[in-house]
Amino acid sequence: MSTELDDEIKRWTTKRKSALVLEILQGKQSISEASRLHDVTPAEIESWVDQAKAGMENALRAKPKDVQELYESQLKDLQEAYGEAMLELRARKKWEALLGKKEDK
Repeated sequence: MSTELDDEIKRWTTKRKSALVLEILQGKQSISEASRLHDVTPAEIESWVDQAKAGMENALRAKPKDVQELYESQLKDLQEAYGEAMLELRARKKWEALLGKKEDK
């Protein structure tokens, strides 16, 4: 294991997180192994891996976006998904009202 991870980890710095994520991406250990070894939830480690992949994807673009552009893009995607979900919910309610039925919950 790398020297960044050998010490007992008291605080997960960016350097330590990136060293762990790199080992996972290189196949040196799995997320479940890392979770058990470092007493961190698998969901948290998966989040670090996802963030690293997104950062790599952006860094390898011909014209990388800055952090604000990335957040604005993510916010726009989330707002669109929320809008679609609301439209679907309203459509279902209207459909139920027209049929005189209520969906089982």
